[in-house]
Amino acid sequence: MMLFMPTIVLFFQENGLALFDIMLLQAIYSVTIALLEIPSGYVADVLGRKNSMVIGTFFGLLGIIVYAFSFGFWGFLPAALCLGIGQSFVSGSDTALMYDSLLELKREKEFIKLEGRTISMGNFAEAVAFIIGGFLAEITLRTPFYYQIAIAAAGFITALSLTEPKVHRLADGKTKPWKNIKNIIRFSLHENKTLRYFILYSAIIGCTTLTMAWFVQPYYKLLNIKVVYFGIIGAILNLAVAIPSYYAHVIEQKVKTKTLLIAFLILLMSCSVFISLYISLWSLFILLLFYVVRGVATPVLRDYMNRHIPSEMRATVMSIRSFIIRLLFAITSPILGYVADIYSLEQALLLSAILFFVLGGITLILLLNNRKNSY
Repeated sequence: MMLFMPTIVLFFQENGLALFDIMLLQAIYSVTIALLEIPSGYVADVLGRKNSMVIGTFFGLLGIIVYAFSFGFWGFLPAALCLGIGQSFVSGSDTALMYDSLLELKREKEFIKLEGRTISMGNFAEAVAFIIGGFLAEITLRTPFYYQIAIAAAGFITALSLTEPKVHRLADGKTKPWKNIKNIIRFSLHENKTLRYFILYSAIIGCTTLTMAWFVQPYYKLLNIKVVYFGIIGAILNLAVAIPSYYAHVIEQKVKTKTLLIAFLILLMSCSVFISLYISLWSLFILLLFYVVRGVATPVLRDYMNRHIPSEMRATVMSIRSFIIRLLFAITSPILGYVADIYSLEQALLLSAILFFVLGGITLILLLNNRKNSY
């Protein structure tokens, strides 16, 4: 429930940041997550997923406080670092905690259904936040951050109330951490080829949707949409994620895995190409389709991955996926931001579509060939 997201780009620009600076700040945020992603996932596997999420939500609260009272690039940098640390400790731990809780209850087959509902609830909350945040930004663009402090505090308190499931622990988890991390990376990215390609494909899809999330507000400006409508449009887009996520388990049951994997890539990239070539209010409907596909893809791809991950390394492996997303975003986002500043936003969107289609296409071919040879 991020009240500041509807106008975050405008907030940065009001404080003297160009689009390149904004993307650079997000790249630093992503690098912070990337560097800590796998170690924090390992901490969650060894010391507990709840403990990891308590640490993460604390740093998230700290980052929001710093954002609320800072100015300029160098003032926002510590906030981005705190949020990066926080996100790294939450990422992977949340999914692992849910899946292993279901394993303990012998309800693991319900994961895709409940994960979809979790994502759906999150996007419903974000839809509400976009509407409220849009109106709060009418006061000042900084006002949403003041209210966000209370929401971040509520998240920290909620993390303290979680129940840790019983999971298989690594026998020497605390005494040989780096050796175990190395073994988990080897298992997930080398030994288990199916899991490797699922991780890479899911990460590319994740980076595609993350990149679009940072381009939508400049795109609204390109369409000459008034700021007051940013929140309303953002709310609609989040509902476009929430509703399909809620029913993702039904879609997964009715559509073959191969068909879904191909559809995710083609639809996301086609939408990106369309909105880059046709600058019109009608393009918002194509953007809506992009978010619908995102709503289905996220829980489905997480479920595919979890089926191939042993319990004792689940949080670490999920963190490897997030690590790749953030690393890829950290590499590509400053380049795309530079293209948007020097040339145009349309060319940046088109370049991102081509780049992620090539990366995703290659990975998808390898994944489908490996699954075919495995049966």
